[in-house]
Parts: sequence; C-alpha cells; structure tokens
Amino acid sequence: MSGHDQLVFCLSEIIRLLWKLLLPLLFLCLLLIAILFLLVLGVRLWLHRGRESRRARDRRPAVAFFHPYCNAGGGGERVLWCAIRALQNRYPNINFVVYTGDLGVTGQQILEGARRRFNIVLPRPVQFVFLQHRLLVEPTLFPHFTLLGQSVGSIFLGWEALTEFVPDLYIDSMGYAFTLPLFRYLGGCSVGSYVHYPTISTDMLSVVRERNPRFNNADYVSNSLFLSAFKLVYYCLFALLYGMAGSCSDLIMVNSSWTLDHILSLWRAPNRTSVVYPPCDVSGFLDIPIEEDGDKKCHSIISVGQFRPEKDHQLQIRAFKKVLDRRREGAGGREALKLVLIGGCRNQEDEDRVLMLRGLCQQLGVADRVQFKLNVSFEELKKEMREATIGLHTMWNEHFGIGVVECMAAGKIILAHKSGGPKLDIVVPFEGGQTGFLADDEDSYAEAIERILVLPPASRLQIRQNARQSVARFSDQEFDACFLAAMEPLMGTLE
Repeated sequence: MSGHDQLVFCLSEIIRLLWKLLLPLLFLCLLLIAILFLLVLGVRLWLHRGRESRRARDRRPAVAFFHPYCNAGGGGERVLWCAIRALQNRYPNINFVVYTGDLGVTGQQILEGARRRFNIVLPRPVQFVFLQHRLLVEPTLFPHFTLLGQSVGSIFLGWEALTEFVPDLYIDSMGYAFTLPLFRYLGGCSVGSYVHYPTISTDMLSVVRERNPRFNNADYVSNSLFLSAFKLVYYCLFALLYGMAGSCSDLIMVNSSWTLDHILSLWRAPNRTSVVYPPCDVSGFLDIPIEEDGDKKCHSIISVGQFRPEKDHQLQIRAFKKVLDRRREGAGGREALKLVLIGGCRNQEDEDRVLMLRGLCQQLGVADRVQFKLNVSFEELKKEMREATIGLHTMWNEHFGIGVVECMAAGKIILAHKSGGPKLDIVVPFEGGQTGFLADDEDSYAEAIERILVLPPASRLQIRQNARQSVARFSDQEFDACFLAAMEPLMGTLE
C-alpha cells in the first residue's frame, strides 16, 4: 500500500469514528442543555417564591437600586438620592431598596452623608441590603482585562444581591449592565438602567485603534502593534457582549447627548432609550451673589470632582504651573492665584492618588498655591464656590459633568474639556451669549485661564450671568419631571 493510500485509509477511519460519535455527542449536548434549562427554571421558581413571600409579608411591591458605592459622594450618588426622593414623593405605597457594598457604615449614616454632601433629605427611610463581596468589582482586583473582570465580578455581586432580596423592579443606577439579564431572566423582574457612562465606547475603540496612550491605554500597549491589535479584538468582543446585556433593559435612561450616541450604537434599543439630564444642585448655589470681581486681590480656581484617574487632575496642576510661570513677571505674580482641588475619595486607591498629586505639586514647585480639600460638606463646598473666580474641569469625554453645572450655577466662569457632555450639552451658547470656555491640553488650558483673568470685570460678569441662567434646565425639578415621566410605564406595572 502506497503512502497516499495509507493516508486516505487513515482519514476514512477517522471520519467513520467521528460519525459513530456524532449521535452520542448530540445526545450529550441535548442532555446538558436540558439540565441547564431545568436548573435555570428551578432557580427562577425559587426566587419567584421568595418574592411572593416577601410581598405577602410587606403587602406592597419593591423597587431596588443597584449602587454598590452609594456612600461615595459623587455625581452618580446625587442622581441616586434624587431619583429615590422623586419616586417616594410620587409613589408612597412602594418600598425602596438600595443594594450597597459600603460595609463600614449604617444605613442612617449613609442617609446623613447624602444630607451633608448633597442637601438631600428623603421623605421616608429606605431599606439597605449590604453586599459582602464588593471587592469583586474593584478595578485593583483585575490589573489586566479590567473591563471583563469587573463585569464578571458584577454578575457574582448581582447574584448576591438577588438572593438577598428579590425586587419587583430592578434599576441599575451605576452602570453594571451585566446584572440586567440576571435580574430579568433569573429574578423575573422588570429591569431599568440609568447610564452615566458606557462601560466601553466607540471612543475607547478609537484610542486603541489609533494607538493613542491615555489613562486606560498604557504606553506599553500603544507602543506595540501586536498588543494593540489584541486589545482591539478584546474590546470589540467585549462591546458585543456589553450591547447584548444592555439590550435586556426594559427602560434605558442616559445622562447626556454624548452617552446617548454611544448607548444607541451599542445597545440598539432606540424605542426604550431617552435622555434624562442628571439633577444638579442649581438652587443650592443661587444664593451666591454675582458681582464684579475687579477688586479681588487673589483669584481662586476651583476644581470639583472625585479623585479618579479619568478626572485628570495632573492636567489641572500642570496647566496651573504654566499659568504661574507666565504670571511670575506680571502684576500680583504667584500670590494673586491659587488652585483648590475639591473631591471625594472612594477607597485607598483614591487616597494614594491624592498623595501622588501632592507629590506632583511639590515636584513642580506649586505646592504653596494648591490646596486639597477631601470629602467636604455641602456648606464648605459653597464657601469655596463663593470665593472662586474660575471653575476647572479636565476630564476627556466626561459623560455629563455635574461639577461643571454646579460651578456655572454658582456664577463661576467655567473652563471645561472640549469633549463629551460639557461640549455638547452644557457649555453652549445661551440666548446668543457665551457661557464659558473649552480647552483640551495643557497649553490651551493655560491660555484660557490667562484669557479669563485679563477680561474686563464687566465681561466676566456677563459670562457668569449667562452661565447661571443657562443651567436652569439641569435643576432638581427638571430631573424629577423627566425621570418620573420615563419611569411611569414601569412603575405602572407595579401598581
């Protein structure tokens, strides 16, 4: 037998063997699918019985918000508490629950923190379900493949939440889209989501495709063609899964035009998606007087935002350094300007980041002109706002920018990043008048600060007045009306 005949014989034998195994393999697959189906059905029935027993005990439906960092004190937390307050006022016969991973505090302390930080008092208490495994969504747990790791971790954290309390309506208010199918298909709940920032966006894909180094694209990746190609494939696959998970939502609310564009392209549910601008404490800052500031001896630049990497506080400090260098020879010099960084720290990583920023200030020689104020009260925030001239924001593709709106409501001249929500929704002309300034790198920020400071006091006053008048559309009242209108179809199913 020739070598060719032997090869043909071997191939035919292999094909014959595979054919004999085909039916057993098909049977095994069908058996596994049936077992999985019965398992899912059994879990769903178990959870359904838990919800029915809870409803028989409470005699009222329950709405649960998934917000593992509800005590963080950021803009997303303000949305949470305003949303619950609006729903409690409209629906007095419904229980409200918050899933949180803040284990070091009590529910009362969390609500007291919301009152101090946001000036929000709920009409009645809410029930807190304290989750023990929030570590599963911490980015530090996943130094590589962070998006995938956090998303898988959120599924396990969501499972813990679901087994602890089965609601009638589930709202993801923090961007954990992979919990939506869990609550919908296993928990049998109606599900909704308020999206502050897409977990992945087409902009992120562009950054990797163009090999552009940023905080979420390390230099060693952007410098490697192979790693960039691998990461692009990973991001594309993740975006597909993210879109499938998000499309499970019965109701989708997004916080800005920028977020809307990305969610529509990823989740593909235009009939269920609407823009609901986040509530900004406009009224809380309206009592700050707007007057000409020509007699100020020292101009304060204030930055309001959590100490997270994407907020890019380094850019603020470096731009401020350039301004000080330019003013060194001018009137007033360094003593006529200071930078105040105000923000919350969620964890040890954020606190370490603040230490790094303090070190950067020392390195650049501006530590004497930069102040850090962490986890301040609402009263202290207003005090700093009252004294400031410029409100500073540097996050690239900020989904919305509550801190931007607060600065404008306080009558500050805002200088924000030329991207995302600030560019599309906030720092836009009002009745033909200018409402602020936009920049995108160290030089343009430094130039804009200089331009603001040399404006005649009357011109600055006009911009500040335009800014304050323009942000009425972001008030708590506007949010309440839009949020309740969006939620009405789902809430109607509960009643």
